[in-house]
Amino acid sequence: MEPSWLETRGARPLYLAFVFGLALGLLQVIKLYLRRQRLLRDLRPFPAPPTHWFHGHQKLLQEDKMEKLEEIVEKYPCAFPCWVGPFQAFFFIYDPDYAQTFLNRTDPKSQYPYKFMTPYLGKGLLNLDGPKWFQHRHLLTPRLQCDVLKTYVEVMACSVTTMLAKWEKICGAQDTTVEVYEPISLMALDIIMQCAFSQETNCQINGTYDPYLKATSELSKIIFYRLYNFWHHHDLIFKFSPKGRHFQKLSRVLHQYTEKVIQGRKKSFKAGVKQETTQKKYQDFLDIFLGAQAESEDSFPDADLRSEVSTFMLAGHDASAASLSWLLYCLALHPEHQERCREEIRSTLGEGSSIRWDQLDAMSYTTMCIKEMFRLIPPVPSISRELSTPLTFPDGRSLPAGMNVVLSIWGLHHNPAVWNGPQVFDPLRFTKENSDQRHPYAFLAFSAGPRNCMGQQFAMVELKVAIALILLHFRVSPDLTRPLAFSSHIVLKPKDGMHLQLKKLSRC
Repeated sequence: MEPSWLETRGARPLYLAFVFGLALGLLQVIKLYLRRQRLLRDLRPFPAPPTHWFHGHQKLLQEDKMEKLEEIVEKYPCAFPCWVGPFQAFFFIYDPDYAQTFLNRTDPKSQYPYKFMTPYLGKGLLNLDGPKWFQHRHLLTPRLQCDVLKTYVEVMACSVTTMLAKWEKICGAQDTTVEVYEPISLMALDIIMQCAFSQETNCQINGTYDPYLKATSELSKIIFYRLYNFWHHHDLIFKFSPKGRHFQKLSRVLHQYTEKVIQGRKKSFKAGVKQETTQKKYQDFLDIFLGAQAESEDSFPDADLRSEVSTFMLAGHDASAASLSWLLYCLALHPEHQERCREEIRSTLGEGSSIRWDQLDAMSYTTMCIKEMFRLIPPVPSISRELSTPLTFPDGRSLPAGMNVVLSIWGLHHNPAVWNGPQVFDPLRFTKENSDQRHPYAFLAFSAGPRNCMGQQFAMVELKVAIALILLHFRVSPDLTRPLAFSSHIVLKPKDGMHLQLKKLSRC
């Protein structure tokens, strides 16, 4: 009698491997099923929009229409569960009381999307947690105090003036349509490179950082895509996908620029040579990083150095460029507010092109316009945390540890239960009287609590300097033939650029 195939020497290992693989697959299916049932149970107290059993709310979230989120905010008070596929849910909140409860905790950053940023940013302040985050923040916070910020005003004004000179070459007395987002991005990068790293790159003129800006923009778009595509949450699947391979290529581009900044300064730092171009009265961020590394390389290794330089290069220009662009857009749509800002700026600065630190506080109406822009179009539309312990909200409903909670800053700033006429651009919302009457967590452009944005003062100074000089030189109006749409990025950007009509003012 012939032996069965199972008894043959070659077939038995294959059979065992098949059974083992089948058992593992079955175990994974059971694990996913139990995960879904647990999420359904935990989220049962919170109603949600209709969801597809397999895709969840993926289609809703991948569209570039923020109006859909506003409809949800109005229909589902306080919060709603957002399903990304059948086994993952994010819990969106947009109520001031919920936000206050959430932000006054010390939960770690959620792995979504911060884990996805690690391959190109490393572990910097943006996605660090625990003692190392505290160490890095403690090192850098003194460099963003008023005494240091004062020294940045002149640098900022010079960079803005360079951008305006380019605009003046293409603009005349008549309205001229200009794509403003790219030059504003270069200007913001120029500012952060000089202020944070004392690097005079001339990037607005020589184009050497154009590949860097293109790479950061494409990386942001890929991360947003990955965030709401549950198949690509798995590292192995994403790594071998077309987008994953492109992501790795773009990450290498960013690493090249980061390494160039670090190695150039390291040579000077080791030789004890001061940079000739800066005549610094202060230590910049790179000085602090290298100083910490010199004291103890174990406590501040090269990986930390690269991560922080990458983080500040990206965060220092990306959100700033978006903020100034959206501010120009809002003022272009509302010429009455633009003219009032211009009158205030002229009364403060005169007709000159210089600006001083002590003049910034006199621009009160301009400051209100900036804050209203942040409310209407928050450049960073959300932040997320993973609950380390259960969280109970003021209304008694609760979430278990491990839940990914997303604070929708866009939803909060457009919540009709918090803001009257949230679609209206009204700077007077930010008079002292109105601000004092409002919930302290109703306006969170820079987040709040222990992990608030450490660069908020820097950002406000940069915006005031830039908008003051722009409005002294140009009148801005919308190009109605090119309607704007939002693009899916971690930072809210205009899709296909931002085209505005600029008219050079004769007085300048």
